[in-house]
Amino acid sequence: MTQFAHVDYPTQHPGVERIERAAVALRQIAAGFDGARGAATLLLAAIVSALLVVANEVVDTWTEGHLLAAWIVLWTIAFAGIALFAAPARRLVTGARSYVKGAAQARRQNAEDRKFWDVALTDARVMADLSRAMSADATRDVRGYY
Repeated sequence: MTQFAHVDYPTQHPGVERIERAAVALRQIAAGFDGARGAATLLLAAIVSALLVVANEVVDTWTEGHLLAAWIVLWTIAFAGIALFAAPARRLVTGARSYVKGAAQARRQNAEDRKFWDVALTDARVMADLSRAMSADATRDVRGYY
């Protein structure tokens, strides 16, 4: 009499499955990350810390009797700085990001135009198409003046 043993082994290691799920979760977290917000927070922290250094220098000149009042003033300056500089710092970082993205797009477009022009210089058909397109644009521009 013959008996067969059917043992079901998993086709993939459970540790590998956990690592793959963790990698997918990390990708989702990274996709939701907003670099402008982080950079604005870093800029805000730098501004407020510089403000606190100046306030601390002022506090150090006071006598020991006014130390509690000095700390109250110091923390008031800290929280006021956070409240006042949060929006301008975020706008500054967002504007800088959009400028960098626009400059990169302009560089890519210039490189593509340069490649297209090099092809047009070597291929008469491309140059003819380019010439027709440019003359059609010129005709359309001239019609706008009448």
